[in-house]
Amino acid sequence: MAEIRFNPLTRDWVMIASHRQARPNMPKDWCPFCPGSGKVPDDFTVLKYDNDFPALRQDPPIPDDTAGGVYRTAEAYGKCEVILYSKNHTETLPELSDTHVKKLVDLWCERFEALRQDEKIKYIFIFENRGELVGVSMPHPHGQIYGYPFLPKKLELEHESFQLHRKKTGNCLLCDMVKEENRFEKRIIFENEGFTVFLPFFCEYPYGVYAVPKRCVRYITDLTENERFLLGQTLKQTVGMLDSLFDFAFPYMMCMHNAPVNLQETEDFHFHIQFFPPMRSADKQKFNASSETGAWAHCNPTAPEERAEELRIAYKRFITKENR
Repeated sequence: MAEIRFNPLTRDWVMIASHRQARPNMPKDWCPFCPGSGKVPDDFTVLKYDNDFPALRQDPPIPDDTAGGVYRTAEAYGKCEVILYSKNHTETLPELSDTHVKKLVDLWCERFEALRQDEKIKYIFIFENRGELVGVSMPHPHGQIYGYPFLPKKLELEHESFQLHRKKTGNCLLCDMVKEENRFEKRIIFENEGFTVFLPFFCEYPYGVYAVPKRCVRYITDLTENERFLLGQTLKQTVGMLDSLFDFAFPYMMCMHNAPVNLQETEDFHFHIQFFPPMRSADKQKFNASSETGAWAHCNPTAPEERAEELRIAYKRFITKENR
């Protein structure tokens, strides 16, 4: 079964993809993303790979006859792609060269442009799940891109907040947030010519950093060549910083927030990246329990100002190691 179902309580869509349960367990000594598997070229730097078990597809089946009354279904239309960061099975993002990561950013932009040409796609979500703690079964370095036929609720709320703030103040909401973070200073972790990395005032996760371009752009594809290089460098250093916290590969969910596509477009959005690392210390996980999951009422058991200082120390440790 592959379809999307509307939740009338939240006015959001849920992907139903029971066929994904049939995904096979990969043999320990074989990886489909490694050269020699027969699934990918023998040599590549970065690569787009169509998901073998997509939740969304451009030739979706007709939904099952299960809806009625307040319930409705729609075709699971869209696209699910895997983005391979490297041909090396064990290479991590911080270990890649700056020029290599720039090619990764260029591939994200290339695929974003290609997917937005499909007018049925309304939102393009670039993301990475890293580590077994967030359910990753394939350790080969990779991320994903989903092209949704709807605007997910969280992104809809974000977009509305940008519009309301613009109407009220005439300013970009995220620009004003970064301005306040710069004024306060204590939650800023590091910055470069093009990006600011910080723990926001309202941070939901102990180490939930944001990476925000200093220039207000709606889409990753609006970044200049130099800004794309700086984005790659920023992400590499952010992940290296997280890994340096406790000297192990830090698990996280990395989510890129772009403006919607193929909808009524406005200027009221600022591209940014959010990290959701599920650790609150070296040996303790930050669980999303009833309050977070059932009520969307998050509780951060730490103070962002204290964690920002900890991250600044980890960042300096990573930079020192990288420059040796």
